[in-house]
Amino acid sequence: MFGAAAQLFLTLAGVSLLFACLQANGAMEAAAQWVLRRCRGRVALLPLLFFVLAALLAMVGPGAILSVALLAPLAMRTGVPAGIPPFLIALMIGNGANAGNLSPFSSIGVIVHGLLGRGGLGGHELRVWFFHAAAHVLVALVAYGLFGGLRLGWRAVAGEVREAAPLGRAQAVSLGALGAWMLGVMGWGWPLGWSALGMAVGLLVTGQAGWRVAVGKMPWRVIALVVTISTGVGLLERAGGLQWFQAAVAGWSTPATVHPLLALLTGLISAYSSTSAVVLPAFLPMVPGLAARLPGTDPLALAISVNIGSAMVDVSPLSTIGALCIAAAPEGVDRGRLFTRLMIWGFAMALVAAGICYVGAPWFSA
Repeated sequence: MFGAAAQLFLTLAGVSLLFACLQANGAMEAAAQWVLRRCRGRVALLPLLFFVLAALLAMVGPGAILSVALLAPLAMRTGVPAGIPPFLIALMIGNGANAGNLSPFSSIGVIVHGLLGRGGLGGHELRVWFFHAAAHVLVALVAYGLFGGLRLGWRAVAGEVREAAPLGRAQAVSLGALGAWMLGVMGWGWPLGWSALGMAVGLLVTGQAGWRVAVGKMPWRVIALVVTISTGVGLLERAGGLQWFQAAVAGWSTPATVHPLLALLTGLISAYSSTSAVVLPAFLPMVPGLAARLPGTDPLALAISVNIGSAMVDVSPLSTIGALCIAAAPEGVDRGRLFTRLMIWGFAMALVAAGICYVGAPWFSA
């Protein structure tokens, strides 16, 4: 058990350090600015662009939270002067980041797929990511239609995005290293943690990023929480606690209702706590045993329901993603009203996620 915890720590630390290097030397922000500058076009397209850019950053970067931290100030500074409601900007960024969050190359995707692999559900990375992303795409498109996206018109953006400076040598080398790492993992089966750590050390030794800044940008609290909770869940399993919880949930559920029930339960908890550091490490290990107690229930489909339910509520201002969007709102935006709207939306998403998982469960199965 403690060997598994050490391996989990190595993987998380290696991937986090690689992305911290790109954040420390400005490579991620430079890439985001370049894309915004090239694609800004028409106002009505900007919310959709924010969604796609957030998804891309999370997909090949440090996960949803740090991607929102990077993109939210740029998007708010660009979108609000162009007449885009800040509530819509927050929803597009939050859902976009979550859509890319379970990529096998994201630091959060590493956590989720590692937990699934330890439960015997490995090898379904693309399927897990696809359905998770599809749920957020659906919700984002509904939000775009409901909250002003279709009314923005096709006038050109006035020029709120600053001219993108050319990539510096360190930034270009870092982005090249990121691409090489992804290619190595996909094409040659490089070990995820060790290869990321090797790339990061190479960038640091050659001076492409500073040691102190990069190490300081690593999400040490999240890494510690994930490893600690995963270890605690392992101890709880040995003590019989997981079996008790599985029996309790199985007693309330049927194979048809367990998906929305678990999505609702994880959503309500995740609305005011950490999805990646608390909810997923606590609930995903319970999935195989719970599915075994309900004949006909696919554990992979149940795991996808946990992922969707816990992430859909993350735009709540009590969660980090929602709080970052509020903090990034420029002067003149009513942050109290934005807080209230995100709070209502976030908790409503627990019910929406339950509905999506009830309808989608037959398709989630492998």
